[in-house]
Amino acid sequence: MALRKLGQDPDSPDSKSPTVYEDTETGNYILQGWKVTDEERLAQLDLPGHETVIEFPKRMMQFFPEVNGGSADA
Repeated sequence: MALRKLGQDPDSPDSKSPTVYEDTETGNYILQGWKVTDEERLAQLDLPGHETVIEFPKRMMQFFPEVNGGSADA
């Protein structure tokens, strides 16, 4: 699996997260974001034990090729 970095959050204080990656083998996206730990929010999800959820800001949508015309920020 080869990951291609598409973009990092320009508002991140340490420039590490959130980040959008593309798996060049599958064409799927890998999202790095803030781990959701709030029990009230998690209780509203039908989340299997082998899955997790992250919080991802709307401003990061600009890095998805479907939104930005195919360019990567990385």
